[in-house]
Amino acid sequence: MSVQFYQLFTGRVKSLSSCAPKRCASLFLATLLCSSFLSAAETVMLDVEKDELKFGFIKLTDMAPLAVAYENGYFEDEGLYVTLEPQANWKVLLDRVITGELDGAHMLAGQPLAATIGFGTKAHIVTPFSMDLNGNGITVSNDIWAAMKPHIPHDDSGKPIHPISASAMKPVVEQYLDEGKPFNMGMVFPVSTHNYELRYWLASGGLHPGFYSSSDTSGQIDADVLLSVTPPPQMPATLEAGTILGYCVGEPWNQQAVAKGIGVPVITDYQIWKNNPEKVFGLTKSFVDENPNTTLALTKALIRAAKWLDENDNANRAEAVEILSRSEYVGADEEVIAASMTGTFEFEKGDVRDIPDFNVFYRYYATYPYYSDAIWYLTQMRRWGQITDHKEDDWYFDVAKSVYQPQIYLNAARLLVDEGYVEETDFPWETTGYKDPTNAFIDGITYDGMAPNAYLESLEIGLKKDVTLGSN
Repeated sequence: MSVQFYQLFTGRVKSLSSCAPKRCASLFLATLLCSSFLSAAETVMLDVEKDELKFGFIKLTDMAPLAVAYENGYFEDEGLYVTLEPQANWKVLLDRVITGELDGAHMLAGQPLAATIGFGTKAHIVTPFSMDLNGNGITVSNDIWAAMKPHIPHDDSGKPIHPISASAMKPVVEQYLDEGKPFNMGMVFPVSTHNYELRYWLASGGLHPGFYSSSDTSGQIDADVLLSVTPPPQMPATLEAGTILGYCVGEPWNQQAVAKGIGVPVITDYQIWKNNPEKVFGLTKSFVDENPNTTLALTKALIRAAKWLDENDNANRAEAVEILSRSEYVGADEEVIAASMTGTFEFEKGDVRDIPDFNVFYRYYATYPYYSDAIWYLTQMRRWGQITDHKEDDWYFDVAKSVYQPQIYLNAARLLVDEGYVEETDFPWETTGYKDPTNAFIDGITYDGMAPNAYLESLEIGLKKDVTLGSN
């Protein structure tokens, strides 16, 4: 018997109206025919502790695993009745997970780490699932782009040579400063990937993005470029208003600037750090402890959704674009979402380039929560003063292990392999949780998650071991 058919007659699907829209027709047909069949893969439902769940997200394309798990019925397959709810901003989202108003959420990778160590908000947040790789870009206004272009190498056809270094923006910033004008840029949250990627790009080009301290949380101490928070959907309008001169954000809000003719993306995060970790799915530690089977079940559903998004060389991306364009999810035009989601990215108007890995949801073990990914975020918190005093390497290892939960992920993966939904080779069963050292950064500096302090010392701009900015 099909799992959904079984669920309907055993009460696991409470009514046809409660199903994801895509599944209702097939369930209704199954009900009328009273037929049963065996499919190639069958879900063995866990005895979940909590079956009605509410998950939060921000309107970005990398929330896609949540939308797909809902629309394709993967949550239902696990006996979970999920409501997905967009949130106003990242702070509201985190606060609502902590208070229990949300059971879990699409989160910035830095949020569980920062909350757990007490930067901003104190709460033990964990993640059993990494939602994606890459997916962000840095966009500047048309005026800034025009001022940068004379400092950018071009090929024989007249196109800018990528990746574009922030050194091309340095003389523009210096002119602003000489004239006594601030050079303002936006990012989405103090512990966001976007903040750290923008800072990394600026620093690699010789521009100081500023420090945080225990007494000054603006992040603008000694800064050449002043960074401030703007919610993702508001980025294009804020740029158009002239409040900021550029920003780092996820899609579709870079491509939206191109579509509106108000800005030019200059670099993607894939070009800053090839296949960098992005969002995670976050839950409180108490939720996971109290609901272990529910956590396994939702992780299973998200893994299946990630696979669907990447399988057959991204063959399902057009359908994913249509889903994400709906007002209840991202709510942007399909053409804007497709501009990056389907393997291309438009920089200057008409300069469309192939970036097949701009969004990665499953391949390259994208969904496995690596400790070394967590540690990179922690090093950036220390680099810019959010962690105000020196920490020994073991501290980084311990924090990573308290937040990232790869064993839950592998347990969910094992169940999916046994059920026939995924392949054994899809998962890094033998990993220690640490990726090999890599120099796949725009500045060529090697990052080794097993040596966080040595890495910090290798970075020209940033706090060093003997520097303390308060304490936390």
